Order: sequence, then C-alpha cells, then structure tokens
Amino acid sequence: MSDSIFSNYINGEWVAGASSIANISPADKSDIIGQYAQADKAQTQAAIEAANKGQLEWQESGLEQRYSVLMAIGDELIARKDELGELLAREEGKTLAEGVGETYRSGQFFHYYAAEVLRQMGETADSVRPGVEIETRREPVGVVGIITPWNFPTATGAWKIAPALAFGNAIVFKPANQVPASAWALTEIISRQGLPAGTFNLVMGPGAEVGDVLIHSKKINALTFTGSLETGRKVAAATAVNLVKCQLEMGSKNALVVLDDADLENAVECAVGGAYGGTGQKCTASSRLIVTEGIHDRFVEAVIERMKKLVVGHPLKEGVHIGAVADGRQMEQNLSYLELAKKEGGKLVYGGEVLTEETDGYYMQPALFTETNNDMTINREEAFAPIACVIKVKDFEEALETLNDTNFGLTGGICTQSLKYATDFKRRAKTGCVMINLPTAGTDYHVPFGGRKDSSFGSREQGTYAKEFYTVVKTTYIRA
Repeated sequence: MSDSIFSNYINGEWVAGASSIANISPADKSDIIGQYAQADKAQTQAAIEAANKGQLEWQESGLEQRYSVLMAIGDELIARKDELGELLAREEGKTLAEGVGETYRSGQFFHYYAAEVLRQMGETADSVRPGVEIETRREPVGVVGIITPWNFPTATGAWKIAPALAFGNAIVFKPANQVPASAWALTEIISRQGLPAGTFNLVMGPGAEVGDVLIHSKKINALTFTGSLETGRKVAAATAVNLVKCQLEMGSKNALVVLDDADLENAVECAVGGAYGGTGQKCTASSRLIVTEGIHDRFVEAVIERMKKLVVGHPLKEGVHIGAVADGRQMEQNLSYLELAKKEGGKLVYGGEVLTEETDGYYMQPALFTETNNDMTINREEAFAPIACVIKVKDFEEALETLNDTNFGLTGGICTQSLKYATDFKRRAKTGCVMINLPTAGTDYHVPFGGRKDSSFGSREQGTYAKEFYTVVKTTYIRA
C-alpha cells in the first residue's frame, strides 16, 4: 500500500496532484500508509469552480435523495468501523479503540443529519398589513469551505460535511496534511453516492497553498475551520474582507474543578480520562486541575496511582491506553512546555519521559505537575499534550475565579456532591460546555458544541444549531 498514490477528488473525478507526500505513521516511522496527492492553487480554484456548479443541482435534490445519501454514508462508516478505525489509529497515533469509536461516531453524525433532512420546516405568520401573509424558510448558504485538524480527522470532517450536504450545500474539503488517509477514505465513500459532479471536492495539501486559496476566495459562501487560535485569526481576517460567513473552533485551556466534597474515585477518573485520553491531543482536554486544599493531597496521590496503570504504546497493540504523539513537531512542543513548566516553578511529580517502544515512533509518558499557579505559561497556553497541572485553591469561589481566568472558554468541569455548587458553577462558568461529575472531554452529536472568548467564533456546531451556519433565512410576503 505504501506505493499507492491517493488522488484528490475534484468535480466528480479522481485527479492527480501537482505533487505527493508520504503519509508516515507517528507510531512507527517505517509504516508508510501511502502517498497522497498535493493540490496546488490552480487545482483548489478548480474545485471551487466545480462546487459552484454542483451546488446549483444539489440544492434542487429531493429530501429523500439527500436522506438516502447521508444514511448510506453513515451505514458504511459504521459497517467498516474496525477497518477505518485501524487506518485512523495508524496515521494519527490514537489507540485502536479510540479510532474505532471515532469512526462509529462519524457514522452517527451522518445518520443524525439524514434525519434532519426530513425535519426542515418553515414558519408562517400574518403580516401587520391586512391581507398579507408571510412565510420564512431556510435555504442553502451555497459553497462551503471546510478545513479540519489532525486530532479528529474523521469525526471533525463528518460533523461539518454531514450538515453541509443535508442542507443542500456543495463542499470543498481540505483536511490537515498530517492525516490525509482518513479524509481520503471518507471521500471515497462519498464519491459512490451519486452526488452531482462538483457537489463534494477533496483537495489535500498544505495550508499555504490550498488553505490560502479557500480563505481568500470570493466564490466561497461560508468557511468552517477547526484548528489553532493563531490560524483561526488569519482565517477570520481573510474571510472578513470578502464578507464570507465564517465559523471557527479553536483552542482552549479547559479546567476541571475538584471540591473537597467530591467523590474521589470519580474525580480521579474524570481528571485522568479528560487530561490524557487521546494522548492529551483534544481541544476539550482538562489540562488544568483546580483542586481545593482539603482534598488536594489525597487527590494528587490518587491521580499518580491511577497514572501508573496507564499503558503507553503502539496504538494497535492490545491493552494500550495512550498511543503516539501526532508527529515530531508536536513532540518537540510537548517537551518544550515540560521544560518551561519546570523553569517557572512547577513540580513534576509524575511522567514526562520520552519512551522507547518496539517501533520507532513518538511516545511520551503522561505528565503531572503540582505547585503551579494560573499565571504560569503552562496554564495560559494550549500545549495540546498529555500534560496536566494541579492548581491548589482555597474554596469554590477561588476555584471558579481561576477557571474563568483565561482567554479561552470551551469546556469546564466540576466534581462535587453539592447541588448548590453544581448549580452555581453551571451558571457562572464562562465556557460553552459545562460538565458536572464528568470529564471535560466527551460531547454528544445531537446538541450544540462550541465555546466562548478565543475558543470559538461564529455560530455553534452540531445538533439543530448547525443550520444557523449552513443555511440562510428567506422571508416571503404574499398578497393573495
């Protein structure tokens, strides 16, 4: 398979790229998953032109046709979850169980939005003018540019592509260049659904080529991006020039608050699962653990004991809990944050070592720091690493203040048995998602997802709220 070249998909055809790159597994650098085409600016522009033509036909498709297409995509993702989950784990580094779970969830997104196709209802009203009636309906926004990150290569694509197709839009899809295999596999499934040529286009390649064309194009009607804050700001600035509708999901610095009355066992599971699941490479990971002083020492001791049971290793190996770091650049960043945390006064109480496994890959022992404060760089910036920092606080009020003291605001959690504190927390936490006695990582597909402050920009993703981004409202006045 390493000699195979996987093409871009433009205007209903598989198209060779201007060049190609090797997709190398971070878990085993000798594992070449394949050679993947790289689009240039001209091919990206061709995909945009094709999408503008394809969208005109797709928006006229019947509801049952769209329903059938989305259901078929979801059915195949779920049926092939083991095969595609293994592919995902190989190229991204997350464990096989996580890869299979992500693929299954991706199928559920398509099933959910297949059902939403049949729930598109308008509204009617009487005008203030006698004899005039009013109706409102939602119509496709048009051509949607989709730019996705490497940490959830199938799921992020699915939760953007499914609603875009459901509401009658055409798509130009640019996945992260580190993980083209999962995007290509999803595209191959979509390519067999009989969509009008140009309705769905895959353009793999670097942001400087493909992404740059997408974010500056006047022929894109909406652009949805998930990635870093730095890149998100550039996307917002570029799309604003052309008044292109923009949706951004960016970084965060999520915190889990643990109060003195928390169930210790559950709090530890919430902290460890939330901080280190997916090798800590989740925008919802709880990298700040804000713990009140009465339970602090017991909590830290219990977390360390739980971390000792975590197995780091090749993602396809049975019994592994934490797979590989995504690539060499991410590993260097992880280690730099470790050193910075030590330099600023944090105490490394467990982990942080680079590990040597049977295969030559990027492996790191999850790390836990204590004696940190909220002013340290490690608690201000998103490391996107299996690193968690404990911040000791006096009480609930200080914990809540610390949680909100960040320029991010995606998820926030609390472990407590107090209804009073839980209720107060869910109202006053300045985050888009709140978790009570649950890990900060882990959201459902049928409800809105997004954050506040620098974590998100634009309308919410997922659930029925997705229609705010993927449609426009038309109001019609009628005199009989």
